[in-house]
Amino acid sequence: MSERSIGLVELSSVAAGFQVADTMLKAGNVRLILSRSICSGKYMVLIGGETAGVEAAVNAGVLVANGCLIDSFVIANVHPDVFVALGRTQPSQPDGAFGVLESFNVATLIQASDVVAKSADVQLLEIRLAMALGGKAFCTMTGDVASVNAAIAAGRQVLADAGVLVNAIVLSRPHPDVYREVV
Repeated sequence: MSERSIGLVELSSVAAGFQVADTMLKAGNVRLILSRSICSGKYMVLIGGETAGVEAAVNAGVLVANGCLIDSFVIANVHPDVFVALGRTQPSQPDGAFGVLESFNVATLIQASDVVAKSADVQLLEIRLAMALGGKAFCTMTGDVASVNAAIAAGRQVLADAGVLVNAIVLSRPHPDVYREVV
C-alpha cells in the first residue's frame, strides 16, 4: 500500500475510540498508525493510505463517533517525512540547528508538521502525540539555521491561526547532549 495521505479521528471516549478504530479499518484499505488512549482521557485513531481509502475510513469513523467526536481530518499528499517522524522508524543523525514546534492539540500539530516538512529543507526527527504531555503534541526538526527558522515560522503560523500554539524555538547550535535526548 502506498501511503500518500493521513487521517485522524480524536474522541472524548476510550470505548468509542475502539469502535471507531474498528469501523475505520473495515471501511477503507488503510494502515493503522496509532490507536490509543491519550492524555486527558481521550482516544486517537491515526491511519495512513491512499487518499480515497483514508477519506472513506475517516468519514465512517466520524459517523459512528456517537457524540464523542473532538476532531477529525484528512491530509492528502503528506510529506513522507511525516510518516517516518510519527513512527521514528528511521533514526537520523541530527546535525545543525534544532527546532521544536509545540501545540495544544494533536490534529493541528500533524498538519503543521506536514507544512514544516514541505516549507524548508529540514529533517523531521520526531512527532510526539499527547502521551505524557497533558494532551499536547510537538515535533522536532534539524537542518541549517535558515531552513529551521523558515520551517518553524511556517509551522508556527499554522498553529497560531488555529489558536493552539504553545511555543516554538530554534537552537542554532545546540549542545550535543540536547540532541542525545531527542534521538
